[in-house]
Amino acid sequence: MHFSQALPLQSGAALQDYMLMYETYGTLNADKSNAVLVCHALNASHHVAGTYDGDPATAGWWDNMVGPGKPVDTDRFFVIGVNNLGSCFGSTGPMHLNPARGKPYGAAFPVVTVEDWVGAQARLADQLGIARFAAVMGGSLGGMQALAWSIMYPDRLRHCVVIASTSKLSAQNIAFNDVARQAILSDPDYRGGDFYEHGVVPKNGLRVARMVGHITYLSNDDMAEKFGRKLRDVASSDIGDYKFGFGVDFEIESYLRYQGDKFSAYFDANTYLLITKALDYFDPARAHGGDLTKALAGTTAKFFLASFTTDWRFSPERSREIVQALVSNRRQVTYAEIDAPHGHDAFLLEDPRYMNMVRAYYDQIWNDIGGAPNHAANHAVSNAVSKGKA
Repeated sequence: MHFSQALPLQSGAALQDYMLMYETYGTLNADKSNAVLVCHALNASHHVAGTYDGDPATAGWWDNMVGPGKPVDTDRFFVIGVNNLGSCFGSTGPMHLNPARGKPYGAAFPVVTVEDWVGAQARLADQLGIARFAAVMGGSLGGMQALAWSIMYPDRLRHCVVIASTSKLSAQNIAFNDVARQAILSDPDYRGGDFYEHGVVPKNGLRVARMVGHITYLSNDDMAEKFGRKLRDVASSDIGDYKFGFGVDFEIESYLRYQGDKFSAYFDANTYLLITKALDYFDPARAHGGDLTKALAGTTAKFFLASFTTDWRFSPERSREIVQALVSNRRQVTYAEIDAPHGHDAFLLEDPRYMNMVRAYYDQIWNDIGGAPNHAANHAVSNAVSKGKA
């Protein structure tokens, strides 16, 4: 969808004449009450679910969550995925032509924030005639966007679904993001952000950035179980010898390099810089003297939050802070803390307890918008929460 009206940004800049790429699933009902917005995380896109031409390799990034009969059931809900501005999957970003310069934006693309993305998403919803979402949902950075929706447009969503997320990054998280950015900025092929004109890509910087990031998405237990200290190219029954060099000895090294190589082949370096900065800047309590309760005082939605015990990047403590602030404001909150071994990546995986909680909560959303009541689903949510940690 093309937008000719300038979008004012939090930085004071404005983005002129931009495009948003989006994808929809299911059917919008007559009163447009069944729309669900799914916000994406760092390296994802508008392609939330389904495949292109039946090719399993093209499955959407949350295909296990969204679709017919799945927890977010597209036989009931009209689901929208939007690619954020500054990304590299279709919406206007650094690799697109800057009309004022006659060449790609590169590093001149304005810095965007979570709130800027939400403002752009609201404009798209306006064009689709959706005045109020049944739910706005996201995991990780997507959860930040869902939380921002509840603050910025409290009357435009019934439910806010925030998974494996936080109201602000810790100093440690900001530090990891900066190390990743420095890897890109120090790559000679970055060329000050104008590498497009030189026909190069700062692949080495992107590789290292992805390797650093990927480490933080996994738990220590998960890495130990998958890789341990296993050596590469050595049978498990062999003692094997170290190579006594700086190449790949261990399986974990091989895995991280593979992930880095794959990432550098499809992701844009300037996009990585922009999105990690948006992560760093998000802090809705900052305008309220650091008081999250005050920041959430104007919200009116019902909330579902989920966290994972081994997620040390966006730990359960951060979700509990949001829950406590909402409870202090007397909001309706459902909170699930899932004991899962997979670290931050757990929000993308199919832990049955997690999936069942989301499914049961969306059954409640369906009831709220006038769908057939499901007393079993209501009981499932209440029972799961009573057994969990909140």
